[in-house]
Amino acid sequence: MLTLRSAGKLLDLDQPVVMGILNCTPDSFYSVSRVQHIDQGLRFAEEQIRQGAQILDLGGQSTRPGSERIDAEEETNRVIPLLTAIRKKFPSVFLSIDTFHASVAKAAIDEGIDIINDVSGGQIDPQMLDVVANSRLPFVIMHMSGTPQDMQQHTSYVNVTATVKEYLNERIELCKSMGIDQLILDPGFGFSKTTEQSFQILRELSNLAELPYPLMVGLSRKSMIYRTLEVDPLMALNGTTALHMQALTQGARILRVHDVRPAWETIRLFQALHRKD
Repeated sequence: MLTLRSAGKLLDLDQPVVMGILNCTPDSFYSVSRVQHIDQGLRFAEEQIRQGAQILDLGGQSTRPGSERIDAEEETNRVIPLLTAIRKKFPSVFLSIDTFHASVAKAAIDEGIDIINDVSGGQIDPQMLDVVANSRLPFVIMHMSGTPQDMQQHTSYVNVTATVKEYLNERIELCKSMGIDQLILDPGFGFSKTTEQSFQILRELSNLAELPYPLMVGLSRKSMIYRTLEVDPLMALNGTTALHMQALTQGARILRVHDVRPAWETIRLFQALHRKD
């Protein structure tokens, strides 16, 4: 049984779940996901929960390719007030903090966060793994080479899927050595990967699903979809849904998405398709 634990709450991942995205940023690539004030964020959170999200992922810093990096203080000021408000209004929902700053993660822990989601897997801030280990919370390890500012300069691989699997195995062993035993794995679609490499990983995702921890995918409205379809992110929902079904078939347990209801419906149809009477 795949279960995440936090503050007496349990999240069963034997069946796939939806993680909704809330961006407390002015520059995330998908403008509809941006939250500018607490009341808007609470309405957004309530709607995502109503539509089926079991996890909400809050981020205060854009990690799109070439994004402007902000310091931990500004990120904290953006995201922690909304986190505090959501935690108070929705005490039972699992909340995730999307950050690579250890101090932001620590502030989120103090406000009742349940999951720490670091696009660098603990590499950008050397204090992050200590913070996670002390918290005993689930930790998302994502594959990325370099930083969000220069990651698209790091796309040379002999075999991208094998490289991602090797990286995840190395980070798993490091985390386990520090007492971090609740892990979620993210192959990092679009992070230090070309469109072709992202599609290769998706074709071979079952290889990564062999690892002993649940797999999260972040495909929602990404460039691998909208560039292939020659549309902009606003028109990339149908493509996202198509690739979500492929990810579920290959073993994904968490869909990290901008559009909760379509992802929830995809999971329901996936379950009906594979139900054995």
